[in-house]
Amino acid sequence: MAIEDLISSVPTGLWIGGEERQAASTFNVLDPSDDQVLATVADATAADAVAALDAACAVQAEWAATAPRKRGEILRSVFEKITERADDIAALMTLEMGKVLAESKGEVAYGAEFFRWFSEEAVRIAGRFTPAPAGTGRILVTKQAVGPCYAITPWNFPLAMGTRKMGPAFAAGCTMIVKPAQETPLTMLLLAKLMDEAGLPRGVLSVLPTSNPGAVTSALVDDGRLRKLTFTGSTGVGKALVKQSADKLLRTSMELGGNAPFIVFDDADVDAAVDGAILAKMRNGGEACTAANRFHVANSVREEFTDKLVKRMSEFTLGKGIDPASTLGPLINSKQVSTVTELVSDAVSKGATVAVGGVAPGGPGNFYPATVLADVPADARILKEEIFGPVAPITGFDTEDEGVAAANNTEYGLAAYVYTQSLDRALRVAEGIQSGMVGINRGVISDAAAPFGGIKESGFGREGGIEGIDEYLDTKYIALTR
Repeated sequence: MAIEDLISSVPTGLWIGGEERQAASTFNVLDPSDDQVLATVADATAADAVAALDAACAVQAEWAATAPRKRGEILRSVFEKITERADDIAALMTLEMGKVLAESKGEVAYGAEFFRWFSEEAVRIAGRFTPAPAGTGRILVTKQAVGPCYAITPWNFPLAMGTRKMGPAFAAGCTMIVKPAQETPLTMLLLAKLMDEAGLPRGVLSVLPTSNPGAVTSALVDDGRLRKLTFTGSTGVGKALVKQSADKLLRTSMELGGNAPFIVFDDADVDAAVDGAILAKMRNGGEACTAANRFHVANSVREEFTDKLVKRMSEFTLGKGIDPASTLGPLINSKQVSTVTELVSDAVSKGATVAVGGVAPGGPGNFYPATVLADVPADARILKEEIFGPVAPITGFDTEDEGVAAANNTEYGLAAYVYTQSLDRALRVAEGIQSGMVGINRGVISDAAAPFGGIKESGFGREGGIEGIDEYLDTKYIALTR
């Protein structure tokens, strides 16, 4: 489909109660490769948020009472609809977010999988029926939908961060309002249209693009009818949302920032580690909470690892994501380019060496090259702060204990990567790493069938796996007389 036709096929109004509605004002969505306007979309207000919650509440009881098999069949239909339109969704995502087409196609496949996975989990919501230990009756435990939910999704994965929340919510029988990031609302609006075509009952999903997220969020969080808030984004915003939600004691799940260590031990297969490093660092152009943020490499193999990583990183081709020749697209905006530039400059000023890249090319678009920093000192900000860009800072260690200590020297705890050929060491280190997820000899760990989430200041709650649906279920105990 031509780009103009693709853009024109996307709803640009608010999606409330299963239909497109106009708003009093609008805002522009920009292409980060050249900062040109892609589309103008409706700008939701607090009143629009209340209207969306009205729609969700109106159908909540009916949706929760819908047979689990029926809910699962609808989710399966959504999976099939996304798969049919995969090329269009990928192109749209690339246009509004910047990632190269291959990355977008990978996200479409990953994001769709949450609907297939949770279509199968919808019929497996379990309870139990047991005798009371005192012999006075029976204990019946059942699980019920939490109720209307509010999801706030980020710009870096415009499809998958929404489907990872919607899949379990809808499988559990919850309605949901989604606020996509201001930078990337088009993918979510197209998804809403596709879900309507796939048979999702009207009112079960609303999508509210907005340039004023504070007003929209406050209107929903402060309304006693909302029962759950789920957020993916920065730790700072997550903390503020948890505080805001406390007054109504909302159920919350928070998938927050990361500072993933990538540890290469002296017995690692260095070539395999470099392959994994490319995947863990450069997926999504480095704009991922699971991206390898700092590379702790045993000093005995550090030079070899650095040389081979530099060679691989130098092979990336900067360009518009929609261009098939590009292997690295732009960052999301100029602010992110400035953030990455500052972190690199700070590291260099403290003694790090730029082995490749390290300078934004300038000109139109928000580009930054694949970069490797060697000999990064321990006090460099880049080892402590989330980069969200294609920069790999490398530092060394001597002993296993030093490597683990360096990996754990952060307030975050989302993902970690470990390369070693020793099974004993792999298990020992995986248990010692303070992280919600650990990849052993692999650079990609996300899987719809596995629980995704972190510890410490990376948040709480899990998305995906058999655990994911529990985030949208309340447990009810019913006492029965014998």
